[in-house]
Amino acid sequence: MSLADALAAIGPGVLTEDTLRHHVFPLFSGTLAAPGIYLANHSLGRPLNQTEEDLREGFHLWQTKLGEAWGAWLEEEHVHRARLAQLVGASRPDCMVPKASAGQGLRTVLNALPGIPRVVSTTGEFDSIDVILKQYGAVGRINLQFVSCEAADGGVDLSQLMQKIHGGVDLVVISQVMFMTGRVVPDLDLLADYCHEAGARLLVDAYHSVGVFSVNVADMKADFMIGGSYKYLRGGPGAAFLYISPDALSNDLKPIDIGWFAKDQPFLYDRPNPPRFAHGGDAFLESTPPVLTYYQARAGQQFALQMGVTRIRAYCVDRLSRLKRYLADVGITAEGADDQHGGFLTIEDAAAAALAETLERSGITTDARGNRLRLSPDYLTPDSALREVAATLASIRAAV
Repeated sequence: MSLADALAAIGPGVLTEDTLRHHVFPLFSGTLAAPGIYLANHSLGRPLNQTEEDLREGFHLWQTKLGEAWGAWLEEEHVHRARLAQLVGASRPDCMVPKASAGQGLRTVLNALPGIPRVVSTTGEFDSIDVILKQYGAVGRINLQFVSCEAADGGVDLSQLMQKIHGGVDLVVISQVMFMTGRVVPDLDLLADYCHEAGARLLVDAYHSVGVFSVNVADMKADFMIGGSYKYLRGGPGAAFLYISPDALSNDLKPIDIGWFAKDQPFLYDRPNPPRFAHGGDAFLESTPPVLTYYQARAGQQFALQMGVTRIRAYCVDRLSRLKRYLADVGITAEGADDQHGGFLTIEDAAAAALAETLERSGITTDARGNRLRLSPDYLTPDSALREVAATLASIRAAV
């Protein structure tokens, strides 16, 4: 059964394990054939069977049409960007600029800002964002400040960040969901207002929110958003994006991370000096694009849009809540499974990395960041697996 037919057969009601097992599990039969329990959906999302066929389609165009494949490839790029726009609530597809990574999107923004931008970010950002900002600061490309936004209760406190903005900055970089704790950053729309009143722009890293819960970048008022399909959108590595708001596109951004696809009518091969760029976000396109990436990301995007992110969220919170309850029953405290957290639970433990390794040897895939073990069941995780994870983790801890 095709993806569209399978999801149509489910209907609009509340998702249940029996319904998913009957209609959705077969769409993932290739990855579900692997042994063990997979709770690293917050890291690398499991692909649909259709992804392999989609990649074959893109390759077949290359194989049979050679240079004439570009018409179909570029149409696929357009619908890829349109689906991303739907997923983040962007007003137009050209605001979505395909990138190979979220970090590449950040570099594009940093390089497009005039002068030596004053940048403030948090100590809780993911490694790729952290290292890029630090290196730009080290070589004098930006003036950089970091602040902690972790509150005493483990939540998010933006007060120090607000003070830095008031002191004068050009760009604020912050995640919508913190990758280590899973905490959702509240009131990003108010933060955007605060930034704009102070003459700053806001860049949101949405890698742990797009596909997890409903995201609307227009309501958020962010100037930029970065993210990708590696995790919850099940599109694998290389299918990332940069969102640039219409307001930001209409102002003084100067595209530098570009290539010939950013030119106005690139296939005319005109070479004016200075260059003449395409309209809107197309002016931020780069050189010959990795077109198979769009096919690679297609099925995951279609699944999220057709199933509905809000409905997926409701079911996944049920999975997270069950796991949290089973862990509590064996004396293990976990955080998550509520509106203040993203798509995974965390267990605070100084030996989190060792716990993840021991669980892996038991056939349970998780991961650890710092002193937190991260566990992310999804709509492919049966209740029986959640019970087994709790019992196994309790046994491992008892043996220490």
